[in-house]
Formats: sequence, C-alpha cells, structure tokens
Amino acid sequence: MTPAMQVLIRDIERAWDGFCAALYERRDVDAAMVALDDPVTLVHMPSMTGGNDRAEVRAHLADEVVGHLPADLTRTRVSRTVDTRRLVDEVRWSFTHDRELPWLLPGLAPTGRTAAVLAISVVHVRQGRIGTVRTLWDDVRLRRGLLS
Repeated sequence: MTPAMQVLIRDIERAWDGFCAALYERRDVDAAMVALDDPVTLVHMPSMTGGNDRAEVRAHLADEVVGHLPADLTRTRVSRTVDTRRLVDEVRWSFTHDRELPWLLPGLAPTGRTAAVLAISVVHVRQGRIGTVRTLWDDVRLRRGLLS
C-alpha cells in the first residue's frame, strides 16, 4: 500500500468518525452535516428511514435521530474494513429503550428495556466527504429483545 493510499484511508476514517461523534456524542446536526457530500444518501435498513439529498438527510437527522437518541446510548466498534473509497463498520449499540426511536424502530412505543444490537454501516466517501451511508440493523434480534 502506498503512502498516498494510507493517507486516503485515514481521511475516510476521519470523515466517518467525525460524523458519528458529531451526531451520536455531541448531538450536533450542523457539525455532522459538514462531513456530508452533495448529493448524499443515508438509509437505515430495514426501517428504510433516512434521506436521499442534503435537505432530507438534515431533516431526518434533526427531527428523527438527534431528538430521539436514548440518554445512555453507547456504540462499540466490533470491526472495521477500509479501502480507498469506502468504509465498513460493524458496531454494537447498547441503550435503554426509554423513548420512541422513529429512525430505528418506527411505531414502537418505549418498552423501558435495555437493548444491544449489531449494525453494519457501509460508507462511501469521495474527496473526503461522505456520499452514501447504508446501515443494516439486526432488526429481528432488536425487536425480539425489546418485545419478549
């Protein structure tokens, strides 16, 4: 791997890590949006929430995500694979289902139960900015843990 490729990979990681820190730790939509390209697509599957342009993504993050993040939300990276165009993270999310989560579990009222779920995010980055994020949540295990 050339030094230039190493720098590119670090830039991709920095863009994604910055986006996640802004959104999930600082809960700052404006700071998260700085990392996103134009156009951008962000989709959570299987709930199919997200957006297909900057306006939709901003509205989604502001209205459905940031205001609905559980107080005790934690994320722990399990694995990461990066090349010169994309990053794939496997992350374990833990939280208490103490509020509605329209971005993750639309229509499911808070259960008060704790949950731990795995998610895989595939992130495409071009010229240091995030162009596409597709996150696949283990919806079956999550719902089973919250409803059984």
